[in-house]
Amino acid sequence: MEIVQPPEWPRAKGYSNGIIADGRILFIAGQVGWNPITSEFDHADFVGQFRQAMLNIAAVLKAANAGPEHVVRMTWFITDKEAYLGAQREIGEIYREIMGRNYPVMSVIVVKGLIEHGGLLEIEATAVLPR
Repeated sequence: MEIVQPPEWPRAKGYSNGIIADGRILFIAGQVGWNPITSEFDHADFVGQFRQAMLNIAAVLKAANAGPEHVVRMTWFITDKEAYLGAQREIGEIYREIMGRNYPVMSVIVVKGLIEHGGLLEIEATAVLPR
């Protein structure tokens, strides 16, 4: 995997502007912050749901014999911009705990709502695994 960074741009914080990768592609469906066994939200707060969504992504990666280092893209759909901005420190800590220092290309999109009642965020991921 090769990080692409225009030389005249300042380094991005918490994500990469571009990645070149070669291998098998794993597409991870949007993961909400619920317990994947019960399909119930154990947390009503943004940080708790973020942690669970990231753990759900990590579980799918593990099932594919992959790890956080293989993730090349994430798209976050959030329902509350202020909750996201107010929790950036905690989000960063949880992200590094689960994903390490791998910073894929990312987009964060504010949406009106999610299909899952009570869901505050949903995260899709794409990983590239070695051949």
